[in-house]
Amino acid sequence: MATIDRIRDAIVNIGRAPKNVTAAQIEWVLNQIEQHGFQVRRRRTLHGMLYVVNSSRFSVCTHHPGSKQIKACYVHEFLRAMMEIGLYED
Repeated sequence: MATIDRIRDAIVNIGRAPKNVTAAQIEWVLNQIEQHGFQVRRRRTLHGMLYVVNSSRFSVCTHHPGSKQIKACYVHEFLRAMMEIGLYED
């Protein structure tokens, strides 16, 4: 289990390069915060995943074949959710 500081550093790194983020990086953060007591729910959708962290919702679309990176708009939704739970500051 990673410390909260390490998780925050990972979120900051994601925020620094939103065009170069993979779904696995976001999933790692969510797995770690789940171990620290945050409620994380996942639901597979037709084109990706829908996440709920406490009461913040965001989606990650992963249906673009040939690219590991997700679009920056999904990264911004993730960062907004992390702001709402207090793990990221813009």
